[in-house]
Amino acid sequence: MRTRLIPQFTLLAAALLAAAACGPKKARGANAVQVTDVDMGRRLTADIKIDDKTTDFKPADMIYAVVETKGTGPATLATRWTYQDNQVVNESSKTISLQGDEPVRTEFHISKPDGWPTGKYHLVVMLNGTTAGEKDFEVK
Repeated sequence: MRTRLIPQFTLLAAALLAAAACGPKKARGANAVQVTDVDMGRRLTADIKIDDKTTDFKPADMIYAVVETKGTGPATLATRWTYQDNQVVNESSKTISLQGDEPVRTEFHISKPDGWPTGKYHLVVMLNGTTAGEKDFEVK
């Protein structure tokens, strides 16, 4: 009879340990920083929102991207802007630190004094090295 209880006890103990190990990870994951929105446009408001959302730009435009995040803790946001054949136009990153439930907006922008070539472009937003959002846009 003891031979049956020991394997059952061992199995129960292993199951309880596995469940306990999963609990804290879920709690931390629920508060982890995450990207909730990516907007693009030509102008920003004072509270870092896109004033005129668009994905169509003119060669002389300053091109803004606003990344909205929520969660708790430090994180690194990065952007990679590319032109038609994946030619990198710009890469930049910013370290952010979030506290509380309010969303935080982070602004990125690119400009080219002599004008952007017409064509299709792509923006990739990365959060801690992982793709968290993408936008296609065009210069006409």
